[in-house]
Amino acid sequence: MSIDKNKITTQDELGEPAPMDQAGERAEAEMKRLEDEAKREVAEGLQQTDEEED
Repeated sequence: MSIDKNKITTQDELGEPAPMDQAGERAEAEMKRLEDEAKREVAEGLQQTDEEED
């Protein structure tokens, strides 16, 4: 069984970015999500602390 090189379509030809090229964007999106989640949790913790003091 051999591969016919004339039937191969590359990601460049299809206009698809390679998964490796998308890694940075995915990492940034995940870091943003985690940062937002951490800020929300800190805000909730501060709010609970303020309520306990009253």
